[in-house]
Amino acid sequence: MQVTETLNEGLKRGFTVVVPEPELAAKREKRLAEIAKTVQIPGFRPGKVPLSMVRKRYGEAVSAEIAEAVINETSSQLMSERNLRPAVQPKFELTKSGTGAELEYTLEMEVLPEVAVPDLSDVTLDKPVAQVPESAIEDSLKNIAQSRQNFTAVEDKRPAAAGERLTVDFIGRIDGVAFEGGTAQDVNLVVAGPGFIPGFTEQLEGAEAGETRTIKVTFPEDYGAKDLAGKEAEFEITIKSLAVAETPAIDDELAKQAGAESLEDLRGKIAENIGRQYEQQTRLKLKRALLDVLAERADFVAPVSLVDAEFEAIWQQVEAEKAAGNTDPEDAEKDEATLKGEYKAIADRRVRLGLLVAEIGRAANVAVNDQELQRAMINEALRYGPQAMQVVEFFRKNPQQMERFRGPLFEDKVVDHLLGQIKQNEVTVTPEELEADPE
Repeated sequence: MQVTETLNEGLKRGFTVVVPEPELAAKREKRLAEIAKTVQIPGFRPGKVPLSMVRKRYGEAVSAEIAEAVINETSSQLMSERNLRPAVQPKFELTKSGTGAELEYTLEMEVLPEVAVPDLSDVTLDKPVAQVPESAIEDSLKNIAQSRQNFTAVEDKRPAAAGERLTVDFIGRIDGVAFEGGTAQDVNLVVAGPGFIPGFTEQLEGAEAGETRTIKVTFPEDYGAKDLAGKEAEFEITIKSLAVAETPAIDDELAKQAGAESLEDLRGKIAENIGRQYEQQTRLKLKRALLDVLAERADFVAPVSLVDAEFEAIWQQVEAEKAAGNTDPEDAEKDEATLKGEYKAIADRRVRLGLLVAEIGRAANVAVNDQELQRAMINEALRYGPQAMQVVEFFRKNPQQMERFRGPLFEDKVVDHLLGQIKQNEVTVTPEELEADPE
């Protein structure tokens, strides 16, 4: 083949490739001979069909097939010989082909930049560490006890107090008309407790069994049912019964109900669990700090095609959030051109960081195996609770979908590899400081 470079500008490359006719003809004749051995044509025994007849009948299709095969073969050879790594699928254009003529095509692509693994020997990261406070253990014990509350019916007729439970029937109306989903019977509500509409349960304080009470509430602007969002509703509530909560004592018996051997054992398990959560937060902050360092040292130009694709993905999400009424207040104050500029910068950072992480992983022989993909799939399925087995079945029927886990797993393994090499300065912080989101 004859290759002529037509473009070499930044990361853009362009070539014209010419494959001589004799080479094409030899490949066509070989393919036609293969077809002749198996083709069945009335009047001829298998394998005895004249090559001229096979050429007449299948020549055009074979020419197209050979052209495609030659383009794939020669373009792969070109990229291998010149050590070119396309950032996205190259663009091909067939400019000359046909029986009796040479094949000519153009090839344009954007290549990946040369990415050097940075020296991180001068980097020291602050490692925030928090101790589990006694108050956190006590709060967890109280939550466990409250989750095992028993409610006892109150026989005497008296006003309900905050924290007590009412069993009620209700009918909700907007402008005097009952609305779908606004009617229910035998609903248990904790007075002044969390309710499905802010201000609903607070208005039940002082209610008595046998009473019918009418209250007014306003649905939040972001309420799930769009036809109710922001509207004022009136609820007619019939109080059927009152019950008070009995919270079990925090003792060895409660601990055994929670699966521990004793109260002391339960306290230890709670401390371990909270400690693991703190460790996860510590690793997350270390990872963020490390990625910030890598982003600063990813001082190469990112392929425009990859940045554009990443920006489009980000912008689609921004538009979707905007359509759902979830626009960031800071974004709402900016014009579209400013916003796009900011998100384009984010896209550029993500692409450069991704390419650097990929190169570090390649140099360190980091890889994600099938067992790790399986574990990630199972963890994902467990997030869906009762539907977990359905999710597992989906991935079994669509194994290609498991590839979505490979990127995040690869990144985490590269981060672990680097954190094992970078100096860390342990800093004691409060649990609140550890859990706070970075600015």
